[in-house]
Amino acid sequence: MNANLFAALQGAFPADLDATAIECADAGAQGQALIYSWRDLDRSSAMLANLLLSLDLAPGSRIAAQTDKSVEALMLYLAVLRAGYVYLPLNPAYQAAELEYFIRDAEPAVLVCAGSNFGWASKLAFLAGTTYVFTLNEDRSGSLLERAACMSDTHRIAERSADDLAAILYTSGTTGRSKGAMLSHANLLSNARTLKDLWGWRADDVLIHALPIFHVHGLFVASHGALLAGAKMIWFAKFEARAVIGRFAEATVFMGVPTLYVRMLGEPALTPAACASMRLFISGSAPLLLDTFVDWQRRSGHTILERYGMSETLMLTSNPYRVLDGDRVGGTVGPALPGVAVRVHDEAGRACAPGEIGAIEVRGPNVFSGYWRMPEKTQEEFTADGWFKTGDVGLCDANGYFAIVGRSKDLIISGGFNVYPAEIEGFLNELDGVAESAVIGVPHADFGEAVVAVLVAKPGQSLDGAALISTLKRQIAGFKVPKQVFVVNELPRNAMGKVQKKLLREQHGGLFS
Repeated sequence: MNANLFAALQGAFPADLDATAIECADAGAQGQALIYSWRDLDRSSAMLANLLLSLDLAPGSRIAAQTDKSVEALMLYLAVLRAGYVYLPLNPAYQAAELEYFIRDAEPAVLVCAGSNFGWASKLAFLAGTTYVFTLNEDRSGSLLERAACMSDTHRIAERSADDLAAILYTSGTTGRSKGAMLSHANLLSNARTLKDLWGWRADDVLIHALPIFHVHGLFVASHGALLAGAKMIWFAKFEARAVIGRFAEATVFMGVPTLYVRMLGEPALTPAACASMRLFISGSAPLLLDTFVDWQRRSGHTILERYGMSETLMLTSNPYRVLDGDRVGGTVGPALPGVAVRVHDEAGRACAPGEIGAIEVRGPNVFSGYWRMPEKTQEEFTADGWFKTGDVGLCDANGYFAIVGRSKDLIISGGFNVYPAEIEGFLNELDGVAESAVIGVPHADFGEAVVAVLVAKPGQSLDGAALISTLKRQIAGFKVPKQVFVVNELPRNAMGKVQKKLLREQHGGLFS
C-alpha cells in the first residue's frame, strides 16, 4: 500500500471534483474572487509534479520554496509530495544571509522564490549547487507556472514508504543555529488523522485559512485538516481582522495565533451574532493569555480551543472539542492527543508529581526522526529510553491537562534560584494597566542573571515601573521580582506571533555591566 501522504489527501477529495475546494477572499485582477475546484487542485498539482519529474532529480531531492502565500504555493507543496520529493518551506521574510544558510545546509535541487528576489536568491542558490531556480508570485505569474503549463495534467502518485522523508522544517533559530526537523509521510498523516477525529472535521466544514504556509500551523494543521475532510477553505493571503470577521457567517472553523485573536477583539464587528455559524476556534503557536481567552468568550460566545505542538513533533496536546470529553481550560493546552505520550520529568529524570514543574518529553508516531545532518544533536535531544526532549518546561495537573511554563533555555538562574519567566509574566499580566509582558534574564555580576521585565500598557493607560515592582514584592518571592521594568509600544514577534526574547536579551544585555 502506498504510504505517500498525498495519496491519503487525494483519497479524501469529494466525489464531486467540480465543487469548490478553495475560495480566495482577496479579489483577483477582474475584481472577482478566484475559485479553485477539487479538480483544479488535482490537475494543477499533477502538472507541477510532472514538471519536477522532468528535471530528472535524484531520489530524496529537496524542493525549497520561499514564496508569498498563494493557492499555487499550496499546490506546489502537494506536487512535491505526490512526486515523492522533500518539501522545504522557508519564511518569505528571510534575507540573503539567512537564505544562504538554509540553502547550503539543505542543498535543495530546486528553489522556488518570488520574482522580485530572483536576482540575489538565484545567485546564492547556484553558488551553493542548486540546479534549478523558478519564480512564483502571489498574482499567479512566474516561470514555475509557465513551465508547468506545458505538462500533462495526469500523474501517478509516487510510491513512498511510511518512514520516507516528506518535509524538512527549520526551527526558528531563536537560540543558536537553526536545525532542520525531518518529518516523514507517517508523521504528518498520523497527526492529521488524529486531529480530524479529535476536532470533529466534517465534509461540510468551511475553514478560514488566514495563516502563513511556511510553518506547521498553516501548512500542516490547517491545510491537512481541510483537505483530509474534503472541506472548503476561504483563503486569505494576508490576515485582516475586519475582513476575516466578515466571513465568519460563511465558515465553521478558524485557526489563529493569539495575536490574531487580540486584533479581532479590537473590532466592534466581533459579536456572538457574527460568530453564530462557527463551531470551532483554535489557537496555537504561542501562549494564549487568560485575558484573551476570557474576552473571546464574552465577545464571541465561543470558547477558544488551545493546543500545543512544535516543528519536531507536530501537535502533542489539545483541549477537548466535545463537551463529553471535558472542559476547555484557559491557561492550559489540554491532555495529550490519542496515541501520543507526554510526560513531565525533573532534572534527575524522575517523573514529576501532578502540578510540579519539569521538562516536557514526548513519544509517538508524530515525533520526527531527527535533525537534518545533525546526528549528534539528534542523539542529545532524545532520552536513553527514546523520548524527545521538547525543551519546554511545564506541568501536568491531576486531570491530565498540561500547562506550558516556558522554554528551558529561557530559564533564569538568579542567585542560584530558578526563575520561570512565564510564572512572573502571569503575575505581571494581572496587574492594572498591563496588556502583556515578557520576562528575560540578563547578565549580572552578583546574581549571575538578573530578572528584567518588558511590558506593554493597555490602550490609554500608563505604567509606573517602580510601582509595579513594589506590588510584585508583596506577591512573589524577592528573587523572582524584576530588578528593572521597561515599557514599550509592542513586543518583538516572529511571523507566528512568538515573542522574540533573544532580541530583548540582546537589547538589554549590557544593562548591569
